[in-house]
Amino acid sequence: MKKQLKIGVIGAGRIGKLHAFNLATRVPGAKLTAVSDVDKKSAEKLAAELGIPAVYSDYKKLLADPEVEAVFICSSTDTHSKISAAAAKAGKHIFCEKPIDHNIAKIKSVLDAVKESGVKYQVGFNRRFDRNFRRVKEAVKAGEVGQVRIIKITSRDPAPPPVEYIKVSGGIYADMTIHDFDMMRYLSGSEVVEVSAAGTCLVDPAIGKAGDVDTCVITLRFANGCLGVIDNCRQSSYGYDQRVEVFGSKGQIIADNETANNTVVYTDKGVNREKPLHFFLERYNDAYIAEAKEFVEACLKNTDTPVGAFDGLQPVLIALAAQKSSDKGGTPVKVGK
Repeated sequence: MKKQLKIGVIGAGRIGKLHAFNLATRVPGAKLTAVSDVDKKSAEKLAAELGIPAVYSDYKKLLADPEVEAVFICSSTDTHSKISAAAAKAGKHIFCEKPIDHNIAKIKSVLDAVKESGVKYQVGFNRRFDRNFRRVKEAVKAGEVGQVRIIKITSRDPAPPPVEYIKVSGGIYADMTIHDFDMMRYLSGSEVVEVSAAGTCLVDPAIGKAGDVDTCVITLRFANGCLGVIDNCRQSSYGYDQRVEVFGSKGQIIADNETANNTVVYTDKGVNREKPLHFFLERYNDAYIAEAKEFVEACLKNTDTPVGAFDGLQPVLIALAAQKSSDKGGTPVKVGK
């Protein structure tokens, strides 16, 4: 087994910086050799902080760098599929932040390029790597809760993103709920076949004017017969709310929110505990590290990645069905292929 995987990071924004820092300091077997960003100053600053030798403003030059064996695609969403296809053609292993694209044809072209080139491909659905959610998956897989009947996921953000972001995000189902669609597939071990979604705008009227909703509930029907319920909101006054419940014929398992500590204070004035962690980078920091470790290990050991390109396609198909259902006032819609 090779001892190190030489990696280039494409995109030096918030997520790119996070992955770069983890790869440089927390992921055994990873060696950062290059970074690129359309804003070269951002790339140069990151390179100086982490000692990355090569800096580019054009991702194509990074892909042409013979020292780079794998790439982390952390650029804007509208570039993911284009860069993925180019990286596959260049023979680089690929870790791509979600989503691959909002366009199904473009995603399928990436799947074809990856298959043809034989490179490794992993999609950044980081919640699968959360230790609590993994325990839920293990319980389901081991039959601890029996036949799964209902899966419930609550996902609420502390505050909505800027309206300018909303306008280019692809909508709440493709931007926010997409993580929950992936978790539903992951926890159930089955595919979603039908979706019913209802959305409304209760947080910020500007989000509605931008053509989106900020609060929604989605019901899912799976191929194995079980049902799923997701509730989302762009704003939660008490922090980043992330909970999962799987109910089955033998019992249920619940994953609660992460807090700064698990203490509970009892006094004559009441009972108090910590609020959920406020930001997703805090909540899922360990999960980001874990997903990077497993990608590097898959490349070095020549094994399958834990979240492949097909796993990047399915949640987008579900999101498109959810959007269509929401537009039709909650009418059930079959998930496409």
